[in-house]
Amino acid sequence: MSERVMFESTSGPDLCGLIDHPVGEVRGWGVFAHGFTLGKDSPAASRICKQLAAEGIGMLRFDNLGLGDSEGDWSDGSFSHKVADTVRAVEFMGRQGCEVHLLVGHSFGGSAVLAAAHDCPTVAAVASIGAPYQPAHVENIYDALVDRIEKDGEAPFSIGGKALTLKRHFLDDVRNADLRERIHSLRRALLVMHSPTDNTVGIANASDIFQCARHPRSFVSLEGADHLLTGKNQAARAARIISAWADPYL
Repeated sequence: MSERVMFESTSGPDLCGLIDHPVGEVRGWGVFAHGFTLGKDSPAASRICKQLAAEGIGMLRFDNLGLGDSEGDWSDGSFSHKVADTVRAVEFMGRQGCEVHLLVGHSFGGSAVLAAAHDCPTVAAVASIGAPYQPAHVENIYDALVDRIEKDGEAPFSIGGKALTLKRHFLDDVRNADLRERIHSLRRALLVMHSPTDNTVGIANASDIFQCARHPRSFVSLEGADHLLTGKNQAARAARIISAWADPYL
């Protein structure tokens, strides 16, 4: 069962989320951070959270600023906003009596949970899926617009059928974000998951994250999967692996 919820973002507008409630005995609670502009209803977010819920781990997945059912303007956001709002989501769940011990992030969201975990005292385990080692990797998606953004301060940006606007502050923010120290000092169990055939975020990113992290750390190769985990059972398989791995930390 999924419950629609709203909570205030760090910048003011309300964010819309879905809590996928656990089936049967409650093993624990987590928060899922979606990819760059994907949203809470993307295949990876929806299928992973529903599978985790089926295995007793309740999950909150939510739309970031200006995406999906959330309020606000996406162009006003940044990587720092995404990180801060992930922390806000954990705090929201805590106020509902659902203390969060697990963070799961896909793609750009994987980078976000690596940074957000430091500000979430209850979180004991972090799982990244297809995550870039550095947030600035996302520039590969809009590299043709960089010169115009630097010159004019913004540029229209179309991705996945969404008409968005990229602003200079977003570029500056991802360029200034450095996850190396955040990963090295994570002090939480870390699971790095990545497909060796990921053509959007290369497998070298997983190697860099894993090498930078301290134990307890684990790596699982999602062989055969595409970056968005759209293939049959790809997301569900990832969720089952996370479920088994996270059990000691819930």
